Amino acid sequence: MRSGEVAGKAGVNVQTLRYYERRGLLAEPPRSAAGYRAYPAGAVEVVRFVKRAQQLGFTLDEVEELLGMTDGGPASCDAARTVAEQRLADLEAKIADLQRMRASLRRLVATCSRPRRDRECPLLQAVGTNAEGS
Repeated sequence: MRSGEVAGKAGVNVQTLRYYERRGLLAEPPRSAAGYRAYPAGAVEVVRFVKRAQQLGFTLDEVEELLGMTDGGPASCDAARTVAEQRLADLEAKIADLQRMRASLRRLVATCSRPRRDRECPLLQAVGTNAEGS
């Protein structure tokens, strides 16, 4: 298959294929006599694997590690689980940070309902205070 066909079936653009090749996620295909890349049919599944893993929050380095495990047996499954557990822990930490940020912003926004003459903008003061402390 040519680049455009693989890209179309995998739902990416041709530049993404080339980037994956440079990163080593996708094997560089042989070239036809006319110089076109001639991807094997399995290239579509590799690209789809990469995209699905990215949607789950895996970095391309982690995706590369996972791709290396796809032909393995139970030991590979255990290794993949370890990678996934670390990604899950990272995501849970980010979610907790976002929830703290949301709660802080909600408290600050709530103070904006005070009468104008009885307040200075605590939102701007809080942001300014944090900026100075950085």
